[in-house]
Amino acid sequence: MFQEDLQNKVKGSISEKSFYSYFKNDSEKLPRIDILHLLSEYCGYKNWNDFKASNTEKISQKKNPFAIKWIGIVLIGILCISSAYFFIPKAHAFTFCFIDQDRNQPIIKTPIDIIILNNKQSPFYAKSDSLGCFSWKTKDDFIHFVIKSPYHKTDTIFRTVSSITNEPIQVSTNDYALMLHYYANGNIEDWKNRKNELTRMIAKDAIIFQVLPSGLGIEVYSKNEFINKLTTPTNSLKNIEIIESKRHKEQIVKLKFRVKS
Repeated sequence: MFQEDLQNKVKGSISEKSFYSYFKNDSEKLPRIDILHLLSEYCGYKNWNDFKASNTEKISQKKNPFAIKWIGIVLIGILCISSAYFFIPKAHAFTFCFIDQDRNQPIIKTPIDIIILNNKQSPFYAKSDSLGCFSWKTKDDFIHFVIKSPYHKTDTIFRTVSSITNEPIQVSTNDYALMLHYYANGNIEDWKNRKNELTRMIAKDAIIFQVLPSGLGIEVYSKNEFINKLTTPTNSLKNIEIIESKRHKEQIVKLKFRVKS
């Protein structure tokens, strides 16, 4: 805002009464001399006298009695234009790149569908680009959007301008949809590739356990048992939720999950 900029530049301020009297309304009178000094300094002059000396030489030679008044009006006009800049909302730029949580790689083969919910009107629809990223500019100080993908889980994202505005977003793989797609289309080769991919991603001695519902404890899985669970399109696979995962040297060494009812 103008008042804040004035404080930062010249370590002074103008009362709200004076601000609205001279900036928001037409006034036949000049501001007080202390205000004129302050405004002149804000415009790059030493004081009001320096401003007059720099701008009234030709007018003074003509002995125009209205010279000082018009100089003050011009000065106030310049400051009004400057202050308007601070009142106009600035556009905030957000950039997000979507990362496959399993592979730890950008999602580029299948674009992410994005539904932006900022406006009170109809949602705005977009897609991630060839690099798996998405950019958005808005005058709002936040962004609220939903991400959807055929083979990834739907998620809702909310970020404010105080957050990092260039951020990678981890997206969970929808293994059920992926396996169902492979089975339905007879993509045995793709199914084998997915199984090999999981074998590479998960360390041989990885600690894998399922948190059972209703405080019944945990169930421990071997690497092969867990991979088999992720490569068979059963209804339980549809509800798997990864609670925690840890990696070491690009491999998963610890995995905690649950099956939502």
